[in-house]
Amino acid sequence: MAEKLGGTYHFPSADKTVHRVGYGAMRLSGPHIFGPPTNRDEAIRVLRTAIEAGVDHIDTSDFYGPFVTNQIIREALHPYRENLTLVTKIGALRGEDGSWYGALSRQQIIDGVHSNLRNLGLDVLDVVNLRVGPPTFPAGMSIEEPLTILLELQQQGLIRHLGLSTVTHAQLEEGRKLANVVCVQNLYNIAQREDDDLIETLNASGTAYVPYFPLGGFSPLQSSALDNIAAELGATPMQVALAWLLHRSPNILLIPGTSSVAHLKENLAAADLQLSPETITQLDAIGNKV
Repeated sequence: MAEKLGGTYHFPSADKTVHRVGYGAMRLSGPHIFGPPTNRDEAIRVLRTAIEAGVDHIDTSDFYGPFVTNQIIREALHPYRENLTLVTKIGALRGEDGSWYGALSRQQIIDGVHSNLRNLGLDVLDVVNLRVGPPTFPAGMSIEEPLTILLELQQQGLIRHLGLSTVTHAQLEEGRKLANVVCVQNLYNIAQREDDDLIETLNASGTAYVPYFPLGGFSPLQSSALDNIAAELGATPMQVALAWLLHRSPNILLIPGTSSVAHLKENLAAADLQLSPETITQLDAIGNKV
């Protein structure tokens, strides 16, 4: 029998254990991740259903909405369960027209941390990911200055743990010289596999890898091979894609997002999907074909 929500992952350096399937809150905001949701009551139901199902880590940010997802999380779940880990990120702001722009100056980082604290209703943030990289920042930029500012905020007691998002291997190594990096959140899914080597490196060092857009993001995964395998297993293609990620490496944590309770339950059920070695081999090959 499959372990609940894909089993658990223990962060050695953070002394924290979470279920491997979590929830990404980005979709709780409005169209294009801007403004309020179409159905706020459903958004609240999604969050409460996820928690009741055992989800114990939620990915969010104050620049989703902006502010919308964090405010909905607070309304739905505060006071938070003791075992709930809220992971947020800083590094961007939103224009009045919904545009995105980088925000890594000292004051922007400080303001970003305090804004997340305020909207989530917290005194300390569990995990803050430093979000760099395209399209808001050049690929491979030095992360020393913004990460040093976050370290200062951590030393002030406002942040427990630090992570990185949209980083290269070189940026990871730069960050590790400055801070204890507990997780990396990068673009990765069954079709987009550029981080294969990075995942192995992180797994060997006991660092979590959290793929964003695990189902393709704004351009959902499309593969006839994936469709055929899903049909054989009596599952949806997206469930198979999530199950493949859980089999890919034990340090992978999932944060699929949705604004629908029905879709949430479908995503969580992917953890119960058993894949044979032959099926995994077929799925591994998809990355070379899509």
